[in-house]
Amino acid sequence: MSTPIPQPPGVPLLGNIFDVDPSNTWWSLKTLAEKYGEIFQIKVLGHRVVFVASAALAGEICDEKRFRKYVGGPVVEIRYTVHDSLFTAFDHEPSWGIAHRIIAPHLSPEATAGLFDEILQCTDELVSKWHGLGPDARFRPLDHLNRLNLEATTLTFFGKKLNCLDGPEHPVIQAMEDATSEAIKRPTRPKLLNTLVHGGKLKRATKTLRGFAAEMVKERQESKSDRHDLLWALLNGKDPQTGVGLSESQVIDEIVTMPIGSSTAPCAISAGILFLLQNPDALAKARDEIEAVLGADGVFRHEHVAKLAYVAGVVRETLRLSCAAPGFNIEPIPKPGDESPVLLAGGKYQVPHNQAMIIVLAGANRDPAVFEDPLAFRPERMMGDKFEQLPPAVKKWFGNGKRECIGKHWAWEFLVIVMAKLIRDVDFEAADPDYQLKQDGWFNIRPIDFFVKAKPRAR
Repeated sequence: MSTPIPQPPGVPLLGNIFDVDPSNTWWSLKTLAEKYGEIFQIKVLGHRVVFVASAALAGEICDEKRFRKYVGGPVVEIRYTVHDSLFTAFDHEPSWGIAHRIIAPHLSPEATAGLFDEILQCTDELVSKWHGLGPDARFRPLDHLNRLNLEATTLTFFGKKLNCLDGPEHPVIQAMEDATSEAIKRPTRPKLLNTLVHGGKLKRATKTLRGFAAEMVKERQESKSDRHDLLWALLNGKDPQTGVGLSESQVIDEIVTMPIGSSTAPCAISAGILFLLQNPDALAKARDEIEAVLGADGVFRHEHVAKLAYVAGVVRETLRLSCAAPGFNIEPIPKPGDESPVLLAGGKYQVPHNQAMIIVLAGANRDPAVFEDPLAFRPERMMGDKFEQLPPAVKKWFGNGKRECIGKHWAWEFLVIVMAKLIRDVDFEAADPDYQLKQDGWFNIRPIDFFVKAKPRAR
């Protein structure tokens, strides 16, 4: 006999609507995972969702022979903005395969290596800005890192220098926030309320995002640029399997998707700054390694990225603890004519044949069955053989299988480059020495109200 899946008590008719804060969904799920363990479920307005929060169960439902990405809830809602893009396409839609085969070669490790200089250029500009703020200036690093992310993605992918590190915040940043927050909240509201009260927010954000992307397309079409970058591939590439290219609307879909997808990186780096401030020994080890690898001239080159083993451990441990990309959706692969329950953990649990499940990485990434002292920040366990021996389920920072983040190689380059530059060149001080991590967010999660002071680091 299977074990019942735990569920908070809830209230009549509304179910567990008060157990999940729609303004901070992932923190609520983290709290529930800490209370109920490896698996739990909730019901909201008659709709049931199962959550997996252990490494073992996460690994099981990441088996692509039995399970696949579930496109539902918030992912369906954001289709209003990006239609059937790489992130939001249903399994049966051919658009995913066409776009993936066109885009993937331009985001390979070899291709992203060629973007090193542009990422470094943007990062140098941010470091210079922080150096000029003065030692008593108090600021949220996330705000500036969001600008850096937009600046770097737009330059490296689309060949456009926005110069958005200074001045008013670029409207795309707020539009991404508005679109993704609405996508998360809409499934928890009655449809009439979404239409009459909240519909305008998503429409305005979508107009801003798609207008920004359309301007990128227009500028490239009118220019004589010889860049063969991602934008060139979107506009000119043909799927090698079908010979089909992307329509202009599909090009805009993917342009909008890229900065939304990469927005987890600044969240992770902001949390990484906090973790290093709380662990000065790790910060010292990272600085020693950077000095040794970069050598006497101190010039950062792409060849150094692969040699920064401890910095890589810092990045991985930051991704593990910050859960900047907090989870992803899974469903059983349909079996025509078979509606028998799906068994998990060797039959310990069972779920309906069509049950949506969400992996809560705040649970899986902190599983005490895998990690000794799981809340501690220990980059050493994310290096060399220790890292290789960890189960794959605790390395799902970029998603799973064929639907994992297509930009994972770019994201890794960005994370290592930015983290190494900040560690080497900036001395941070927490504005509140007693600050403890709390997060909120939508398709990404980030530290709430984490402020720092910064000054140039004497070397």
